[in-house]
Amino acid sequence: MEKNELGMTHKKKEFSEWYPELLIRSEFIDYSLVSGAIVFRPSAYFAWEIIKDYVDKEFKKIGIENVYFPLFIPESLLLKEAEHFEGFSPEVAWVTHAGKSELSERLAVRPTSETIMYYSYAKWIRSWRDLPLRYNQWNNVVRWEFKNPTPFIRTREFLWNEGHSVFASEQEARAERDQILGIYLKALRELTCLYGIVGKKTDYEKFAGAVESYSIELVMPDGWCVQGPDFHYDGQNFSKAFDIKFINKESKEEYAYQNTYAISTRVLGVMVATHSDDKGLVLPPKLAQKQVVIVPIPARSEDIDKKLQDYSEKVLNTLKEHGLRAFIDNRDNYTPGYKFNEWELKGVPFRLEIGKKELESNTVVIAIRDTSEKKGVSLDKLIEAIDNEIEAMHNRLYENSKRMVQSFIHNIESYDELKKNIANGGIYHAPWCGSTDCEIKIKQETGAKITNIPLDQSDLHGRCIYCNKEARYMANFARSY
Repeated sequence: MEKNELGMTHKKKEFSEWYPELLIRSEFIDYSLVSGAIVFRPSAYFAWEIIKDYVDKEFKKIGIENVYFPLFIPESLLLKEAEHFEGFSPEVAWVTHAGKSELSERLAVRPTSETIMYYSYAKWIRSWRDLPLRYNQWNNVVRWEFKNPTPFIRTREFLWNEGHSVFASEQEARAERDQILGIYLKALRELTCLYGIVGKKTDYEKFAGAVESYSIELVMPDGWCVQGPDFHYDGQNFSKAFDIKFINKESKEEYAYQNTYAISTRVLGVMVATHSDDKGLVLPPKLAQKQVVIVPIPARSEDIDKKLQDYSEKVLNTLKEHGLRAFIDNRDNYTPGYKFNEWELKGVPFRLEIGKKELESNTVVIAIRDTSEKKGVSLDKLIEAIDNEIEAMHNRLYENSKRMVQSFIHNIESYDELKKNIANGGIYHAPWCGSTDCEIKIKQETGAKITNIPLDQSDLHGRCIYCNKEARYMANFARSY
């Protein structure tokens, strides 16, 4: 393999070229023959499985159960909820034929599952004793409307969870918001090392069919925002459309109150983009399929090289016994330097170098992926050292993410400031009157939308940057993927 085939040819500052090159060269993903549909290679899918399992366990702790509903949704069900269908109709992929036979009714390939799930909910829920019903499914969805896909960030097929809860009262339904967003925030911090901004979506930007939508907004290194995990309080909108009613404790019939919520593989794209560098992929240690690679440095002496191999096996067993995902790179057709570059490109968090000197002193050299720092450590202190480095790297990546996001937040007071600076990316925290008309005009004129409205409005002041009326909110304006 030639040198330029192994390493990166673009720098991170060339973000639009660097990001897709990084994903391919690091073997995190591959492209498929279907435009906008990517292949998750083992390291990418492993990271998603860790996130999925973590969130799943947290869901189960609070009483959420897993189910699975069909991939195909009859058109008649989508039409039952006009507002919801209108919101997704441009994105729907349709199945019209089975073999050579035309279907009697078109089937949508799941863009989201409200319609097909709520058809069943209406049959299952009869009494307040049937509530709460808190179901979740892990699945794939297909949305087809966009022309310029970006791996993970905007793909025609992606993986996620769909949480669909039903409650007997508005109070119970609203109380779930902080539970779910808390789980998502914890997963982002504890696994992906990403810092997010929690807030409420505007009525214009909220989920189709929701009463209120809440998001955790993430930020890419180019200063553009990405909507991360979200939560939607749907009130009685869907229960009225799908006739989800129950007999309450007063023996009166009432429509149920519902929520929906999701985290998707989109977070993998933000994670990779945020932490990686000019050398290649940087993965948070908890999500790395390969956490430690051991690279023996040959001494060109058969006797010494045999001892090096035995010592490397001893180190490997020590790591594996501690539960670390470690392996030895024993390939004899590549130089140690080539191997160093390859595993840096693929994002292995820690490399252990073992040569004649380490063999004789019963030590190893730890190379740390994100800082490129090297440290010598004795074998009897290796596990303690690796554990410390995992924690340190995790904290470092999270704090770097937090600093990056906060560096992109700018407090502004005028529309001219937004127009002047929005091309540079960033989040512009500004007074807004609450008018959808102002919101739409700002988006049309600048390309910036309101990503969300921070829940903490203690800094509310001033007048709307567009119409100069008294501000009702401090909102975050940004360009968004």
